[in-house]
Amino acid sequence: MGTLRLALAQLNLTVGDLEGNRDRIVAAIGAARSARAHLVALPELAVTGYPPEDLVLRPSFVADNLATLDAIAPAATGLSAVVGFVDRSGGQLFNAAAVLVNGAVGAIYHKHLLPNYGVFDEQRYFSPGSGIVLAEAAGTRIGVTICEDLWRPDGPHAACAAAGAEVIVNINGSPYQRGKGALRQELLRTRARQTSATFAYVNLVGGQDELVFDGQSCVVTPDGALVARAVQFAEDLLVVDLPATTPLLAPEMGSAEEVYAALVLGVADYLGKNGFASACIGLSGGIDSSLTAAIAADALGPENVLGVLMPSVFTSAESTEYAHALAANLGIATLTLPITGPYEALAGTLAPVLDGRPPGLTQENLQSRIRGTLLMAISNQTGRLVLSTGNKSEMSTGYATLYGDMAGGLAVLKDVPKTLVFELSAWRNRVGPAIPEGVLTRPPTAELRPDQLDADALPPYEILDPILEAYVEEDASPEEIAARGFPRETVARVVAMVDGAEYKRRQAPPGVKITGRAFGRDRRPPITNRYRPFVGPQMVRAKEAAEP
Repeated sequence: MGTLRLALAQLNLTVGDLEGNRDRIVAAIGAARSARAHLVALPELAVTGYPPEDLVLRPSFVADNLATLDAIAPAATGLSAVVGFVDRSGGQLFNAAAVLVNGAVGAIYHKHLLPNYGVFDEQRYFSPGSGIVLAEAAGTRIGVTICEDLWRPDGPHAACAAAGAEVIVNINGSPYQRGKGALRQELLRTRARQTSATFAYVNLVGGQDELVFDGQSCVVTPDGALVARAVQFAEDLLVVDLPATTPLLAPEMGSAEEVYAALVLGVADYLGKNGFASACIGLSGGIDSSLTAAIAADALGPENVLGVLMPSVFTSAESTEYAHALAANLGIATLTLPITGPYEALAGTLAPVLDGRPPGLTQENLQSRIRGTLLMAISNQTGRLVLSTGNKSEMSTGYATLYGDMAGGLAVLKDVPKTLVFELSAWRNRVGPAIPEGVLTRPPTAELRPDQLDADALPPYEILDPILEAYVEEDASPEEIAARGFPRETVARVVAMVDGAEYKRRQAPPGVKITGRAFGRDRRPPITNRYRPFVGPQMVRAKEAAEP
């Protein structure tokens, strides 16, 4: 192998923004040329953004993407470039990589292995490719593969190595989930040792709807050594000389830090790429709204976040105190809109329906829905996007109110279990003052009736969250979960709540994915569904619970 200077361009691209993506790709190629790289690799489907989903079913979009690739090609002079795009051939569409050489499109590789699980749905759009592509740069033979091609031991990387490839470039759109970076790096080490080739892995970065891409592009040598790694959750141009002599490793974040960074990037890109400059949040003085506000302030800047206090007769003085202290710590503005008047007016209107019975769930949810209406009115009037504050534990069990605390444009904590909410809040406070200590130490409460606590309706979160992880993320049966030492009656109750709340989750805003299985793209059971596995008493549909 000759001496190869390789550049990995870790870019934040936008689905459908063909002109914007073109400009970012051309700029990255130029930066790699300035760094005297022989070859620069860019992420999977860089031209279209990833994942383009049903846009690729539009013939005009595919044609425009091909024209964009042709417009990019002249930039590849003085070096070669590997660029992801959508190819069309023989009436079929392919997830493809073009090798640009001497200002023109040279070889084209079609992705072999099309993932069709979790958030991936590539078999809906693309046909599998065949054959391999070998290129050459600085006297080095280079194989080209795309994302999923790497994950199977007998994938096309093996054929590339057998054909003499010394470096295998793998371009990716690999979404983030907690701890996935270490899994990828270990996989690359395994493949490098298996093939005796150097692996260069370039990943997308940025937010796209529910997905966040974390970057962490890297290079692994044939002996399995990690010799270069790009930063997490930010654009980077990683330039590596091969054979490598000195490791070039960006620091890795800790577990809580990387989750927090993913949420911040997901919020920033969801708003920014959809044309929103600011957000509003209902501040209750509780931990969920406090963490959501901290993430929003870090993502958008505190000047672009409005905290809305909507006290009722049940709102404690300490809740109001905590909400104001949080706002002061973060530097965000606040607005106070009491809901007692609207609540009394609506309760009066509903008097014939309420029929003089003692206040209950209807009155509790009415408070939540008044708050949702006020937030959406602020959004209409000011253009701020409403960020809802419910966490994964609540979304799982239905402990949330449709058209109330579930109202909004983005559910920031939708994939964050309550126990992780506490962990992230504690981590954020170590960075700088944010969430008042009293918010972290007092028992969670909805404050929709006197002396209300979450524990009145839910098992303790330290018990609830492991049960939810087993049932929602692992597809464990109730019997298997109970065998792990959880009370059978508690498991039965939790599973019933999860199964009965699917209709709610279908109407929830999208949320940032950080676990192995998020609601929405990852988990899609039918709403009308009579399969009810149970342990202990017969399960019944859980009633709608009040706003947390």
